[in-house]
Amino acid sequence: MKKISLILVFGCLVLVNSCAKNIDSTTATDTSTPTTTTTATGTTYTNIVYAATSSAEKMDIYLPSGSGPFPVVVLIHGGAFLMGDKSDEAADAAVLVANGYAAVSVNYRLSGEAQFPAQIQDCKAAVRFLRANSTKYKLNPDKIASWGGSAGGNLSALLGTSGGISELEGAELGNSTFSSKVLASVDWFGPINFLTMDAEASALGFTISTNAANSPESLMMGAAVQTIPTQVAKANPTTYITSDDAAFFIQVGDLDRNIPYTQSKNFYNALVTVKGSSTVSFELIAGAAHGGSLFTTTANYAKVISFLNSYLK
Repeated sequence: MKKISLILVFGCLVLVNSCAKNIDSTTATDTSTPTTTTTATGTTYTNIVYAATSSAEKMDIYLPSGSGPFPVVVLIHGGAFLMGDKSDEAADAAVLVANGYAAVSVNYRLSGEAQFPAQIQDCKAAVRFLRANSTKYKLNPDKIASWGGSAGGNLSALLGTSGGISELEGAELGNSTFSSKVLASVDWFGPINFLTMDAEASALGFTISTNAANSPESLMMGAAVQTIPTQVAKANPTTYITSDDAAFFIQVGDLDRNIPYTQSKNFYNALVTVKGSSTVSFELIAGAAHGGSLFTTTANYAKVISFLNSYLK
């Protein structure tokens, strides 16, 4: 078990309806009836139920053609933790499938439905579900990575650092005998330290309002972030860093005016301090804002695929 050093950063730990359903935490059986589409390039399974606490807990699996088993990349959509959908990741999924990966895009409980740690618990439950049902879906359970942007970047980073943290695991969501750890994590411009975001933005010459009680971050945490610093630390990926964490590829734009790029840079530095630099990469993309076309060029996708290939193939 990792030691949690409560750095003042990001989350409000709230028990989220864990007794709403009588879920067998060891069950590995997939009983959902997804829509299946098969083409010359592969097969897509849509709306697979990976847990039973919320109707949001569904995933889409995109498979290449062939017999597998395929390495897996779990895609986590952004949207300030309060909006977005797994279908938003279709373009990234297509790139992955074209390069021989199974792409799995997940929905998770948004802040209007549940507060932290529901979001990361859902992502971890999805990873466990994939391992439990790897044979059915032709997946390699030993080769799983995550990739997300913005809010999804935070959750991808948490998957990469918080393996073994029981309060983030959500074991009651099912398949608790399987691991939720990932081998590699791609973090595109994810928020890391909510308590310092406003100050970091000011230092870069712009203004945001993360500290406000009605900010997306505070809404997910359940209170204005500055009023609950100890709880906020539990949702910061930096809190859980250990030397055996996932490999990381972090990219952010130098013109991002939603999340200061120093959030990503500071996270990178913290990872390197503990893990060394051999498995951690950081790139500040000149001229890029909060997402946008510079992240989705053929050349940049090739960088992501090269990173994933290093750890999953």
